[in-house]
Amino acid sequence: MTGRLTYDEIVQGLDDLPALPAAVLELLRSVDEDDVDLAVLAEKVSHDPALTATTLRLANSSLYGLLVKVTSVQQAITYLGFQTTRNLIKAVAITRCFADTHCAGFNHEAFWRHAIACAICAKALARHARFHQDYAFTAGLLHDIGRLVLVTCFPRHYEAVLAWRTRHDSMLLEAERAVLDIDHVQAGLALAEHWHFSDTMRLAIGGHHAPEQAGASYLATIVHVADAIAHALDLARMDDEMVPPLVEAAWNRLRLDDAVCHQLFQETERQYGEIAAVLLP
Repeated sequence: MTGRLTYDEIVQGLDDLPALPAAVLELLRSVDEDDVDLAVLAEKVSHDPALTATTLRLANSSLYGLLVKVTSVQQAITYLGFQTTRNLIKAVAITRCFADTHCAGFNHEAFWRHAIACAICAKALARHARFHQDYAFTAGLLHDIGRLVLVTCFPRHYEAVLAWRTRHDSMLLEAERAVLDIDHVQAGLALAEHWHFSDTMRLAIGGHHAPEQAGASYLATIVHVADAIAHALDLARMDDEMVPPLVEAAWNRLRLDDAVCHQLFQETERQYGEIAAVLLP
């Protein structure tokens, strides 16, 4: 039996998710701390060989263009900086956390393909806008994480959402609200609270569909535009791909012209394959 979901039910469902590695939780909680012992954190992360290996592959990818080969988390911190390395570790850990739960009609690989494309595009947009590129990459990767919460914790409910979407040829956001009376944005915010995401990341997740509303962050604007571009490029290769409505004010706020857009499209497509090979299982 499926039906409406409440925010409290989603919060309770989060207890069923696999736990993040302790070192990653510490990284999530240390976002505003100035006295973090980097050596200790690097050592803790290194105790998870799979997490370390994937993080280092990502650090050595074309995304960062390092001229030296990074062979340890400590070395990654040295060459990329703590913020960048922390975001890499978070990205790797969170993509590993959600298993391919059976939910008819939901394609996990396509979900992550789109998330990766959005992350790469958001990073490129942030560079154009002179904004924090690593925050943009992480926010782009996690902007729809609430969908995975709903799919993992409430698969039968989400099957009903997908069926409604097919019948009405609608956007997923509309289908979620119609069937569940709640959407993936709210589910994403519940997870952000549960896993102690920074306020910066919470605002990006919460505002990426409505960057024109009062209180929406600049990062939400970047992710909103990156989301639309990633859908338009169809790197997720979804048969029912639909480009979400683009808020004109968000586009104008980033001051994009044809030349910049062409560069964004090229860069996203060029980096996508390599980054996807690292992050996708």
